[in-house]
Amino acid sequence: MTAKVSIIMGIYNCAQTLPTAIDSVLAQTYTNWELIMCDDGSKDNTYEIAKSYQRKYPGKIVLLKNKENKKLAATLNYCLFVATGEYIARMDADDENMPERLAREVAFLNKHPEITCVGSSVIVFVGNGSEYIRLNKGNPKNTCLIHGAPCAHPTIMMRKAAYDKLHGYRSVPETMRAEDIDLWFRFFREGFTVHNIQEPLYRYRETISDYKKRTMKAAIGTTKVFLGGYRMLHYPIYYYPYAFKPIIAALIPKKLMQMYHYYLDSRRKK
Repeated sequence: MTAKVSIIMGIYNCAQTLPTAIDSVLAQTYTNWELIMCDDGSKDNTYEIAKSYQRKYPGKIVLLKNKENKKLAATLNYCLFVATGEYIARMDADDENMPERLAREVAFLNKHPEITCVGSSVIVFVGNGSEYIRLNKGNPKNTCLIHGAPCAHPTIMMRKAAYDKLHGYRSVPETMRAEDIDLWFRFFREGFTVHNIQEPLYRYRETISDYKKRTMKAAIGTTKVFLGGYRMLHYPIYYYPYAFKPIIAALIPKKLMQMYHYYLDSRRKK
């Protein structure tokens, strides 16, 4: 019996990209999956598009709806509450899975019971035809959180038992743009392990609007998450200045930050 995968996805004002995202799930070579989408109070026709897919694939697609906008952490927790899979996969509504993504990640978790979660490298595309590969370290340890997340979060597949032990995502104001970072600190505190498949199995859309979401308010919240996480994992005090990077980044022009990340990615490939 193959393991069932629950793919959880928050959807919000993403009518332009949602069909491609859903189609990339339907195109998976691995077929024992359910897609759980939760609309977080969209003001466009996102919910109607999702509903049309749910009607067409009632045995495969579950559609939820928040009565009001609750942000991503609470939305994902709603998806987790109804998930029935042994493994939980994440994805975002403006991205795409490569056809072999689920098959490769399931095979890895099946083969490596000592690993709690698996992710992959990503193909970053910016909408104008240009794209490049962003590599992620194969076996990140908890010290990776000094600099950032161990995985591109939408690429991950985690054992449901681990999500349950972590009680999902923490939905509080300071995690508004850092729900994944907060999860990783608690993940490593539990002694869980993660691995990144080096082959890119996910196409990640990154535009200047993504950088514009990194407001000063969100940066302050993210810094609080880092500081709390550093204490949680007992990092030496000399690492603490790194926690203020989100605030510094929020002060830098967004286009310059986008160019900087492209430069870092090109350096990693060499």
